[in-house]
Amino acid sequence: MKVLINSDNRISTSQVLTEFTQAEVDRALGRFEDRLTRVEVHLKDLDGPKEGPLADKRCLIEVRPAGRDPMVVSDDAETVTEAISGAVNKMKRKLESEFGRENEKRSLSCRTK
Repeated sequence: MKVLINSDNRISTSQVLTEFTQAEVDRALGRFEDRLTRVEVHLKDLDGPKEGPLADKRCLIEVRPAGRDPMVVSDDAETVTEAISGAVNKMKRKLESEFGRENEKRSLSCRTK
């Protein structure tokens, strides 16, 4: 599972942030590794250097399941790390739901045969 990290020009993707992002993706999405070809993480500062709403950092995560359309979630938070954790957890729930439904369909079709 390849993880790509992109950010706007107001968020620095330091080695520490890159390692944190990789660890969060591995923690939450690692069990889906064999079903995902790529994970893209997009980081954005919504209001730039000016003062604004508290939740001004956004993390958008796009996963590409093999043989399926891409799936996208996002999360806004006060800090980049909070936004990353929030988006990763949303994606985990989305994948559990999607792949859980797929497993139910397989299970039902096996019973009817």
